[in-house]
Amino acid sequence: MLWKLPSGLYLLGSRAGERRNLMTLNWVMQVSLSPKQLAASVERSAVSHGLIVEGRCFSIALVARDNKEVVRKFVKPAEHDPEARTLAGFAYRDGQSGAPIPEFAIGFLDCELRQSIDLGSHSLFVGEVIDAGFAPGAEGAEVLRMEDTRMNYGG
Repeated sequence: MLWKLPSGLYLLGSRAGERRNLMTLNWVMQVSLSPKQLAASVERSAVSHGLIVEGRCFSIALVARDNKEVVRKFVKPAEHDPEARTLAGFAYRDGQSGAPIPEFAIGFLDCELRQSIDLGSHSLFVGEVIDAGFAPGAEGAEVLRMEDTRMNYGG
């Protein structure tokens, strides 16, 4: 039944010092209007978990619905090439928080960590949105959803 809950499929960017990562994530939601805040649930054993705790920031990248294969590149820690500014071979830029945002994203939300809640296997990271935007011409683009792939997470 839990696999039937509708959810998006995103890339979560994290950074601590010079270390960066992008990971595929589907547990994200807006939790406050004022201030604008997002919550992202991240497995405690994930590389990104440690980066968020240390770096105190994260980004959420929206992926185009017709670009579903790209999320498979980020189910394991991404190889970071700081000189080329790539993660898993894909170009990125740093958001205002310092968290990476992939250049192929159709939209992004950049967050500073405000709190974390221990949920057992995962931590719920609550971040305040400090910047957001769409790629040029992407405002009307369809966003990737979990159901667009054969991936599942939960249960």
